[in-house]
Amino acid sequence: MSDYNSTLSNIRSYFESGATLSYEFRKKQLTSVKNAIIKYEEAINIALYNDLKKSKEETWASETGLLMGEIKNAISNLRKWMKPEKVSSGLSTFPSSAKIYKDPLGVVLIIAPWNYPLQLLLIPLVGAIAAGNCAVLKPSELAPATEKIIVKIIEEIFGENYVKVITGDGSKVVPALMNQFKFNHIFYTGSTLVGKEIYKMAANDLIPVTLELGGKSPCIVYEDADIKVAAKRITMGKFLNAGQTCIAPDYILVHEAVKNNLLNELKESIQKFYTNDSANSNDYGKIINENRFNKLLTYLNEGKIFYGGKNDKAILHIEPTVLIDISINDAVMKEEIFGPILPVISFNTTQEAMHIVQQNKNPLSFYLFTKNKKTEEEWIRKTSFGGGCINNAVWHFANEHFPFGGIGNSGLGAYHGKNTFNTFTHLKPVLKTSTAIDPSLKYPPFKGKMKWFKKLIG
Repeated sequence: MSDYNSTLSNIRSYFESGATLSYEFRKKQLTSVKNAIIKYEEAINIALYNDLKKSKEETWASETGLLMGEIKNAISNLRKWMKPEKVSSGLSTFPSSAKIYKDPLGVVLIIAPWNYPLQLLLIPLVGAIAAGNCAVLKPSELAPATEKIIVKIIEEIFGENYVKVITGDGSKVVPALMNQFKFNHIFYTGSTLVGKEIYKMAANDLIPVTLELGGKSPCIVYEDADIKVAAKRITMGKFLNAGQTCIAPDYILVHEAVKNNLLNELKESIQKFYTNDSANSNDYGKIINENRFNKLLTYLNEGKIFYGGKNDKAILHIEPTVLIDISINDAVMKEEIFGPILPVISFNTTQEAMHIVQQNKNPLSFYLFTKNKKTEEEWIRKTSFGGGCINNAVWHFANEHFPFGGIGNSGLGAYHGKNTFNTFTHLKPVLKTSTAIDPSLKYPPFKGKMKWFKKLIG
């Protein structure tokens, strides 16, 4: 087991020196990240193509561009976010003023997955830097080309006592880091299974965590939906990054009356977006590795293939695939698919659809296609989910003003924009009381003062 004690102790000492606290320092570091992303944009494009066969356009839309938006937003709002916030002090503390100060947490650990290996590591880092923290980064070893360019960027722009990248097998590196050092916050994006283990380890030292996990995100399509538009938006959201997206529609529940129409429109959208030869499409990626490829193939044995199913292990390609005649007891309806396979199941009543959704509670995302506002409100009111869209799919992730995160099995905590800053910040309330006035009402003896207490308190 590697010994990280010296490295981590040096980072702690640097944080405790106060070097990261000033507005000027934080803004400079954020600007350095922005400039480095611009400088290495082409290298990032190549790395993500090598790891996941992402086109440069998809890389910008789903990785680099989102990261740049977060950086620019943080730089623009940093002074305002850092400023102590005045709040009401209330009558009970008169004569006082009240402020909430924004303290950095300290040394934070950020652990990223392989499916969006750049932005899911560096967007949290942007918030950590803006909040005045030091950080240890653990990129995914399963996206080695991206890991390599991240190491190059971080080592070029930051001292290792400020932001440090640690590479290696995550199943060994992360426990070693957590056993040897008490971080002030742990930010993990990945599977629910691993997230639970990290939560357990963090609990031993009462370390706060943010867990961005996954789950089976449902997509509900009603008979009054614009089926052609729904099919295009679902296809885009599902097959982006070859389906390896935690917020991708995991399955479709479609009203029986429009099932065949939707299936035909899905087929047309897939062919239009990725052609009849998706293996050679500029806009369609590959499966991350052979283990995932083999797992995904097992789902093709369930139900009936309406469209797709072609695959080639040599290039880790699985065609965009739509499954029908699926049972809710099949593995493809119990496990998060995380690949380009889309089960479609029909329903006749909202109650029936809700029953199916309840089989996998607390999805990370939820998508509903309908023109009926009452239907919309009923689903939002009765369904617990992290975030979602009405008549769209996945694009809520791109709104920096939204908190992004799960609930229950799909995660804990949220980030993006100011929410990321807050995630890595301790909100420290301070009451300041004048000594010019000192009402005797506040001191014993209290007998006979109840009527005043009831007016002032509660």
